Amino acid sequence: MSDHADDRDPGLRSASLSAIASHKLPHPDMVTLVVQHQLEPDNHPRYEQWLAKIIPVAARFPGHRGVNVIRPVAGAKVYTVTVRFDSLQHAEDWFQSAARRELVAEVAPLLDHAETLGTVTGLEFWFAPTAAVQKRARPYKQFLITLSVIYPLTLLVPWLLRPLLAGVPVLDQRLVEHLIVTALVVGLMTYLVMPRYVRLVAGWLYR
Repeated sequence: MSDHADDRDPGLRSASLSAIASHKLPHPDMVTLVVQHQLEPDNHPRYEQWLAKIIPVAARFPGHRGVNVIRPVAGAKVYTVTVRFDSLQHAEDWFQSAARRELVAEVAPLLDHAETLGTVTGLEFWFAPTAAVQKRARPYKQFLITLSVIYPLTLLVPWLLRPLLAGVPVLDQRLVEHLIVTALVVGLMTYLVMPRYVRLVAGWLYR
C-alpha cells in the first residue's frame, strides 16, 4: 500500500462549474527545500554515491514532488539539491525525520562545512537556486527567460484547447476560457517547463 494520501475527489466528475471554482487549488503551498553542500576536495564520487542513496529515501515520504540536483561547474565544489513537497507540513516531516538526520550525519565527513538550507514556495523557485554558482541572475535575463516561455505557451495552449472547449457551452465563454488557459499556462511554467528550462540555460543565466 502506498504511503501517499489519496486526495482524489470523485464527486468533481459531476460537480457544477461554480462548485469546482469554490474548491481550493491543489497543492497551494508547494514548498521547495534548497540544500547546499560544499565538498572537501576529491569527495565528488563519494558524494554522488550518497545522493543515489538519499534521493529514493526522500521520494518515499508523503507529499514528495521531485528532486533536482544542480552540480558544480568545473573547478567549483558546491552542490545544490532541491527537494519539492506539496505542503510545508510534508516538507517538515522529511526535514525533521530520523532517516534524514542519519543520512546527513553520514555525509558530514565529506563536507567543507555544515549544510545550508533554505525554503522557497510557488513561483519563487524559478530563479531561486542561483547560489549554486554564487551569483544572482540579472533581472533582464529573468525577464527574457520568462517571456520566452510565456509567449509560446499563450499561443499554443489556447490553440490546443479551443476545439475541446467549443463543445462545452459553459466553458466556451470568453472569461471562463481565459481562466482555464491562464491556469494551465501558470501550471505548466511552475511545475514542468521552468525548472527544466532554467537548468538548461543556467550557464548563460548566471554568467
